[in-house]
Amino acid sequence: MVDVEKQNNNINGSQDPAKNNKGGDNTNVSKDTSTEKSMNSIFEFSLSPEQKYSEEEYSKFAELYEKTLNDIKVNEIVTGRIQAITKNYIFVDIGFKSEGAVPVEEFDNPSDLKVGDEIEVFIEALEDSDGQLVLSRKKANFIRKWEEIVQYYKTGETIKGVCKRRIKGGIVIDLQGVEAFLPGSQIDVKPIRDFDSLIGKEFNFKIVKINRLRRNIVVSRRVILEENRAEQREEIVKNLKRGDVYKGTVKNITDFGVFIDLGGVDGLLHINDLSWGRINHPSEVVSLDDEIEVMVLDYNDAKDRISLGLKQLQEHPWEDIEEKYPIGSVIKGKIVSIADYGAFVELEKGVEGLIHISEMTWNRYNTHPAKIVNLGEIVEVKVLSIEKEKKRISLGLKQLTPDPWEDIEKKYPIGSKHTGHIMNMTNFGVFVELEEGIDGLIHISDLSWTKKVRHPSEVLKKGEDVEVVILEINKSERRISLGYKQLTEDPWKKFEDTYKINSMVTGKILRFIEKGLIVELPYKLEGFVPISQMEESSIGKVKKSHKAGDEIELMVIEFEKNNKRVILSRKKLEEKEEIKKSKDEEKKIKDYMKKSESVKPTLAEIAGKTSEETLKAEKSEKKKEPTKKEAEKTSKKTKETKVKKAEPEAKKEEEKSEKTKSESKSKKTTKTEAKEQETEKKAKKEKKEKTKKTKAKESDKKKEKKKSDTSSKKKKDTGTSKKKKKKDDKKS
Repeated sequence: MVDVEKQNNNINGSQDPAKNNKGGDNTNVSKDTSTEKSMNSIFEFSLSPEQKYSEEEYSKFAELYEKTLNDIKVNEIVTGRIQAITKNYIFVDIGFKSEGAVPVEEFDNPSDLKVGDEIEVFIEALEDSDGQLVLSRKKANFIRKWEEIVQYYKTGETIKGVCKRRIKGGIVIDLQGVEAFLPGSQIDVKPIRDFDSLIGKEFNFKIVKINRLRRNIVVSRRVILEENRAEQREEIVKNLKRGDVYKGTVKNITDFGVFIDLGGVDGLLHINDLSWGRINHPSEVVSLDDEIEVMVLDYNDAKDRISLGLKQLQEHPWEDIEEKYPIGSVIKGKIVSIADYGAFVELEKGVEGLIHISEMTWNRYNTHPAKIVNLGEIVEVKVLSIEKEKKRISLGLKQLTPDPWEDIEKKYPIGSKHTGHIMNMTNFGVFVELEEGIDGLIHISDLSWTKKVRHPSEVLKKGEDVEVVILEINKSERRISLGYKQLTEDPWKKFEDTYKINSMVTGKILRFIEKGLIVELPYKLEGFVPISQMEESSIGKVKKSHKAGDEIELMVIEFEKNNKRVILSRKKLEEKEEIKKSKDEEKKIKDYMKKSESVKPTLAEIAGKTSEETLKAEKSEKKKEPTKKEAEKTSKKTKETKVKKAEPEAKKEEEKSEKTKSESKSKKTTKTEAKEQETEKKAKKEKKEKTKKTKAKESDKKKEKKKSDTSSKKKKDTGTSKKKKKKDDKKS
């Protein structure tokens, strides 16, 4: 009986498990039934009826066999023994009724395995669709590693891992078969720019987060580094002193300096302490992750702000500066900066000199340095002065060329004429370049003989060539006075005869100023009319009654040949005309009086004619006289005609009164009465003359009051007189 059981066991164990491992094939069931039939036929063939088990014995032995099997459950890790190794599978016996097949890919080193080795596997399912036991080596390892990782997380210990691959935001870490995530911010204490450089490298990590449901693990390397840095920081801060030299790593670069990691402590290396020379950006001297030696310059009480220096470890370039660059020596340098006032030249690292704009060329006018030198250009310069304490060196560029002012008096004698180029204009004159390095000034007063020039641009233009006369040379101050008006003869000698005092001239109004008018006289001479010499009392009233371009009659009241000035008056001209008019009127009145006194008695009076005939005769004679006078006065002015018309009206009224008297006296026709009448007439005539004089005076007063009202009428009269005078001037 025992031998039979052994035989059955051997037969069952000799079955090929690979046949049972072929999932998805429906023929497996039929194969199993056929094998059972064949086995039964063998037993039946080999055993006699006496040797067969009874049903009771068979059930008893089956119970005993089942007790030998382990209590197997799904989702557990069990230990099994390798039964067979094929190309694709490894068959493991876990004490179940059948073996399980594990793919070779789930083993790290399948070549090291052999039949009989015990391994841990994970039970995924007791039976699949083919009734086969499903095992997994990979899941068993993962669960064991997961348990270890959880233990690391609980204790806070570090675990080794390998950077496997880069993903968005960080790196995937292999923690002995379990993948974890390392964020980019947790890689190092300093920013990491190239994640790919870390792939394949092994580091110590600390587990900072675990999600059991999602099986996610987050690790950090920065936490470990910070713990180490804290220890280093305490040691560095404790022993930190000014002047100490430390090795550090360039952690970050900014526009104003570099942050250096001294091993737990960060310090700032300012851009001014990087180099003795001029630098535009710290990246010109150092790069990220560079290891450099720096000196501790200063720190605060808490020692959390440390100032570092790099150039302090180098020799100061200004120590023997006077021996390196003696005054008067010619050296080469590089243009490193250009400003409005000059250019900076780098003689060596940390040593720069300035070429002032006045030391670039011999020209007096300022040319921007960028038009003379360029950035990065190598130039030869001459050392002019050195101020070691202030760290200043004055350099010269023009000193390498000959000075054009050495023989200036021979080149440009006084009174000689030359052609120059107008370089610049100011309110006080024009700068003219005679040659490179030599220029002169035409003062605004030397631009015109006759005009009062307000700005040089009224006469000349910038950039044009102009002929000038050398007036004066000051070699010590490097100044040349030039003249433009001196190219022509001084016309003021002739003007002295033309513009005599109290002479009458016609002027054209050019412009109005606060104090008066500027007028253009004949020969393009400008004169000045003060506001006090105008009829109007203010410049505002003058602008209302006159405008630029109007021509007005004026009188010369001042002529200064030395100061080149002519002062004119409108008011005095009007006064002169009024005096002349009053004199003419007085003369006419006197002439009229003489004529009236020389009148003799008519024949009608002597013959004793009737009073009516005598009155008619007198009227006819009196009418003739005023008509002649009116014709003369109308030719001069309309105002005089009004005065003359008023006289015959007064005469008519007197004649009417005389008529009444003559009618009363007509009865007396004797000679004595006629004589008496003549004497009375004479007395009346004298009274009339007196009344005329008084009326003339009253009319003069009225004229003065009505000048402002009659100004428009006067303009018309003066306009006609101006035209006549213009014609006379043209003829002359």
